[in-house]
Amino acid sequence: MKKLTIMTLLWCSLLLTANASEATDLQERNKKIARDFYQDLWFSNNTDNYQKYVAEQYEVWDIGERKGVTEPAITQKHIADMFWQNGKLSGKIDYQIAEGDWVATRWVSHYEPSTLKGKLFKTDSSGLPIINVLKFNEDGKIIEFWNHRHDIDTRQTLRFTITGLLIGLFIALIPTIIAIRQRKKIRKLASQ
Repeated sequence: MKKLTIMTLLWCSLLLTANASEATDLQERNKKIARDFYQDLWFSNNTDNYQKYVAEQYEVWDIGERKGVTEPAITQKHIADMFWQNGKLSGKIDYQIAEGDWVATRWVSHYEPSTLKGKLFKTDSSGLPIINVLKFNEDGKIIEFWNHRHDIDTRQTLRFTITGLLIGLFIALIPTIIAIRQRKKIRKLASQ
């Protein structure tokens, strides 16, 4: 009986070790795919390789309005192409963390614009820190894309500043028009 118990314990520990090794291999595979994705689409202009990394349809969770939206894979190519057509993009991966089907990558984007539109995306010299959390399917393709950027450091917030300025000017215009009309009435009364 003692031998059977020892054999069972050894067999269970072998199975657990094999499963842990398999999970680690899968996580390392997904981390490499994520690194290659950034290298091809964001750090070099190889955007045609998007199909290697992104499933035909993927779900995106972004800051702003793109939350829980299903998009075709080509959207990743279009986004990267927009940046490449308006400037030079580079970046550096700081670290990656993997758990199960998920890979979180913290990287810093650097962008040098070459067009007026590109200047909207310009980052300061320290770059724009980004954390992407990607979920992979069993084929090693991205099926979910969670995007976390610190846009307050970019010129993207300029649109909010301009919108606020225009609203403020409109509000200030109302009493200005009233004052001008009242001034005309006062002049009329004074001349009588």
